[in-house]
Amino acid sequence: MALSLAVSAAVHAADTLKIGIAGPQSGSVAQYGDMQFQGTHAAIELINKAGGVNGMKIEAVEYDDACDPKQAVAVANKLVSDGVQYLVGHLCSSSTQPASDVYEDEGVLAVTCSTNPAITANGYKMIFRTIGLDSDQGPTAARYIAQKLKPKKVAVIHDKQQYGEGIAMSVRSELIKAGIEVAVLEGITAGDKDFSALISKLKREGIDLVYYGGYHPELGLIMRQSTSSGFKPQFVGPEAVGNKAIASIAGEATENLLVTLPARYDLLPKNKPIVDLMKSKGQDPTGPFVWTSVAAVQAMTKVIAEVGSDDPSKVAEGLRGNTIDTAMGPLTWDQKGDLIGFEFGIYQWHADGTGTQL
Repeated sequence: MALSLAVSAAVHAADTLKIGIAGPQSGSVAQYGDMQFQGTHAAIELINKAGGVNGMKIEAVEYDDACDPKQAVAVANKLVSDGVQYLVGHLCSSSTQPASDVYEDEGVLAVTCSTNPAITANGYKMIFRTIGLDSDQGPTAARYIAQKLKPKKVAVIHDKQQYGEGIAMSVRSELIKAGIEVAVLEGITAGDKDFSALISKLKREGIDLVYYGGYHPELGLIMRQSTSSGFKPQFVGPEAVGNKAIASIAGEATENLLVTLPARYDLLPKNKPIVDLMKSKGQDPTGPFVWTSVAAVQAMTKVIAEVGSDDPSKVAEGLRGNTIDTAMGPLTWDQKGDLIGFEFGIYQWHADGTGTQL
């Protein structure tokens, strides 16, 4: 009987490919995790309906890191102990960075949508992205600010975390190169609620544009409190502020916020099956991290099928330097695991929580 059970378990294991999803299911940025988890599940569901990959059905295994570095390392170790060899995640750069050491050491192939350049600067073989870098996103924002908005005095604000500070400093550097005066550089603490002192300083300095590096909860409050005090500069932020939730925080103050974001992949005709599937479940298919997650699943599984093996190291070799067609279009990775030629767009945000590409 014991032998029979063992054989049965082995057959079951061989018929299943586990793909982990690690990101924030709790905490202040769980909305981004919703995009990530829903996109991954949608991609997996359609692949399974089409027969799976190499005769294997895909099983999603979920992990909540709450966008916290310590929890991310615990998640990484748990994932390894669970025998998961493929991962869509993490989402927050501050979580991806420390977890990547675990995945690299343990041979887990991780495809992240984190944008901080340092993540792939360590020569990892098992870490890839399905999004561009802050070193691309920052200059995109800075060029638009310098060439189109032409402010007189800029403030650069960030949340002192790896992602927020990294993108903010990239923008600041590019603005200075363009001859734009960055009169204020300030770090706030994630979770703060009262920004009256900061706003008073910005008003005194005559700031007419604020670039914010960080996530939407704090920027939403800054914009709302600024408007209430009669201070109405142009606000600009990265992809982590471009979502419906910021409008529920900032209200009418959200109008005209400018955001750098990936393209609207939900509008591509070829992605209609995923859009329809998500809408049938009452989910929003418009979020950028939906599609970075869909593309991650598609890229990994297509290479597994092509190489005829679910050995993560062989799949990593199949990704690096090659082009794979995904819901985001053809994606090509360089030797560091970064995308080649990825472009961010500029979007104007509205009080109803939607954005229009400029």
